Amino acid sequence: MGIGGISIGSLLIVLVIVMLLFGTKRLRNIGSDLGGALSGFRKAVRDTDEARDALTMDVHEQVAERSETRSRA
Repeated sequence: MGIGGISIGSLLIVLVIVMLLFGTKRLRNIGSDLGGALSGFRKAVRDTDEARDALTMDVHEQVAERSETRSRA
């Protein structure tokens, strides 16, 4: 039993080979860089969502103002 039909033993062997090839310090740096990239991506998505929500609110306000203006006329 493992991940995607790969046994735990096979995963451990692959992990040991990767550690031997790259070294633990380099793997730590790669992990840190990957974490920073994911954090930046999440922030960009959040900023985009906030901008979209702000634009949506502006459009709703404009529609409400126009309908009020038309109902007064």
